[in-house]
Amino acid sequence: MNSRETTTNATTGVQTAEIVREYGPFPHAPHVHGVTFDGTNVWFAAGDTLRAIDPASGKDVRAIEVAAHAGTAFDGRYFYQLADARIQKVDPETGKVVATIPSPGKGLDSGLTWAEGTLWVGQYRDRKIHQIDPQTGAILRTIESNRFVTGVTWVDGEFWHGTWEGEQSDIRRIDPNSGKVLAQLTMPEGISVSGLESDGADLFYAGGGASGKVRAVRRPKRMR
Repeated sequence: MNSRETTTNATTGVQTAEIVREYGPFPHAPHVHGVTFDGTNVWFAAGDTLRAIDPASGKDVRAIEVAAHAGTAFDGRYFYQLADARIQKVDPETGKVVATIPSPGKGLDSGLTWAEGTLWVGQYRDRKIHQIDPQTGAILRTIESNRFVTGVTWVDGEFWHGTWEGEQSDIRRIDPNSGKVLAQLTMPEGISVSGLESDGADLFYAGGGASGKVRAVRRPKRMR
């Protein structure tokens, strides 16, 4: 358990992130890429496997052998997994890839999440987020960021994404139409955000990159 005091700048909406728990590092998973949540377990992309941990116990409970190089998403039935220049649709029951579409960044993609019947894909160094058609990969719209984009997630109508540039990461809520930053959770120095997913309530699960860790971060109440 790793708890940190939260401080807020009321003028700018910037807070210090409150890390409430750390998971890992895990055997056979030296790097954490994308992160998603299926309602029971937290899943993370670990290079050549998609791995699940029980968020209550922290135990590594399952692994699916599939290329898993960046963002991960779950639509309630299937996983979607970035691997090189493609997005794989994975059946969690069998572990089989049942479909693929091209990724918008042609291998330079980062985060991935499911919302509104579509996929949302982070473009790391391009500082962009694309909403795409999950059947064809066609780009439906694009949101600009001012930092390198990592994980992306929707919760309660709020759109959040992780950043990782230099030695600093944050988790920020943005206006999905304008890209304006509405709130920001600044991670402690040296702690990176690779993937990001909400648990649908008051926590984010954030991938920790080369640390091999997943961190639970408190989602603040909406600041007005």
